[in-house]
Amino acid sequence: MSRPVKVAVLDDYQGISEPKFKALDPSKYDVSFFKDTLRPYNRPDTPQDVKGNLVARLEPFTVISTMRERTPFPSELVSRLPNLQLLLTTGNRNLALDLDALQARGIPVVGTGHRAPPGKAGPALADSTTEHCVAMVLAAARNLAQDDAAVKSGAWQTAPAVSLRGKVFGVVGLGRLGVAVARIMSVGFGMRVVAWSENLTQERADERAREAGLPVEDAEGRKTFAAVGKEELFRTADVVSMHLVLSDRSRGIVTAADLEMMKSTAIFVNTSRGPLVVEEDLLGVLEKGGIRAAALDVFDLEPLPLDSRWRTTKWGQDGRSRVLLTPHMGYVEEATLNAWYDQQVESLQRWEKGEELVERLC
Repeated sequence: MSRPVKVAVLDDYQGISEPKFKALDPSKYDVSFFKDTLRPYNRPDTPQDVKGNLVARLEPFTVISTMRERTPFPSELVSRLPNLQLLLTTGNRNLALDLDALQARGIPVVGTGHRAPPGKAGPALADSTTEHCVAMVLAAARNLAQDDAAVKSGAWQTAPAVSLRGKVFGVVGLGRLGVAVARIMSVGFGMRVVAWSENLTQERADERAREAGLPVEDAEGRKTFAAVGKEELFRTADVVSMHLVLSDRSRGIVTAADLEMMKSTAIFVNTSRGPLVVEEDLLGVLEKGGIRAAALDVFDLEPLPLDSRWRTTKWGQDGRSRVLLTPHMGYVEEATLNAWYDQQVESLQRWEKGEELVERLC
């Protein structure tokens, strides 16, 4: 009798995968769950012993299920996993995987498609990340985290909130998510939208407005989505929101020079990827109170170490900016995660039977 296939499920912090994988026939599959994410193998500051711990954890498994980008699989790690025969990832893209290295080993990588829950299809409707971004903008403007903490600790009112009505919303990146957030801030709050990315033209910005079901210009002849220069965006925006895909070109695209141009009353929001911004530069601006607040869902290193300055600094005190932090929750929505893990289990069973793999990345 053949031994059951050893399966590792990584980084499912909410435990949504467990009932799905535990329902598999235990005579065929031996499944282990690891909720703690070990430090990435490919970071220059990851010690050799920590790399060894990650290899020791993963080496026994034939199949690994990973949550996108939480545990990177660079070529150096792939080469140290001789038993790996199938890698399952959530989503249909995972930039933390070295697909060339996996393909060279003949290891299929299978993602999960976007099967939107009922009532969530259509380009005009917000998705999970859009909702989270808008929530963070509102929370930062209305001081929700600080007020909640104050009331629970026995205080009452704290600092006054700021209104978004008629203010300027700056979008760094006018792709699908940037457009979705900008549309809500424009229609819902009457904010004037300015946008910048390296290749954005006014013609393209107008096209994006039309695609979002908005007029190209308002009644006063102002562009609904105004394409501006990078300096103008950071100087004029009351809220700056990041919506770029992380790549070699976009890594570190926002620096101290940009952040120091922002209004002292402005709010900086990042729900895209932490490395888009030079982290030390952002910390420096916030520690000296250069802007009103930052709302961050993403970071250079995730999960944040316990001694991270993001965790330990007394934000909002002694002249520092206010800082709102969430643990990369933009895509963490119950229906989405349930659908992703359903598809992973389906892919695992198809692989075990030798059937064609759907959503195969390599």
